Amino acid sequence: MASRKTLNAKNLEALGSERLAALLIEISRGNAAAQRRLRLELAGAASPADMAQEIRKRLTTIARSRSFVDWHQRKALVTDLETQRQAISQVAKVDAAEALDLLWRFMVLANSIFNRCDNSSGSVIAVFQAACRDLGDIAADFADRERRFHAMVSARFI
Repeated sequence: MASRKTLNAKNLEALGSERLAALLIEISRGNAAAQRRLRLELAGAASPADMAQEIRKRLTTIARSRSFVDWHQRKALVTDLETQRQAISQVAKVDAAEALDLLWRFMVLANSIFNRCDNSSGSVIAVFQAACRDLGDIAADFADRERRFHAMVSARFI
């Protein structure tokens, strides 16, 4: 059995939501990536549309960025991109069309990011490769849903 001081979900739940909220605010102070992640989670809790809007805003900010990302900053960029990719997957669970639009916006970033980044480790391209797989999965699921919908309409179930 783990100690009550061990960092795990059960022990953190025991702190209570108010204490955890205060800790998250304290920990994220001065940490833009943590603040973005918390805002994204809050938007997702509000609605998938709000989450999609947060993702869209972040993708626009990344697209506008022109600074070179060297190997020191690459991990933060990969984490940011991976966070956006995973958030898009959450949107896809409830709105495949919106997720497809977001994923295409995400994929459009690739060239500009590769042109301003050290990808010698291959970690940046790996995020875009995963996004390509997501794109295929979501597009196939979306097409499936469309076919099922049209079949139901044709059969007059709707």
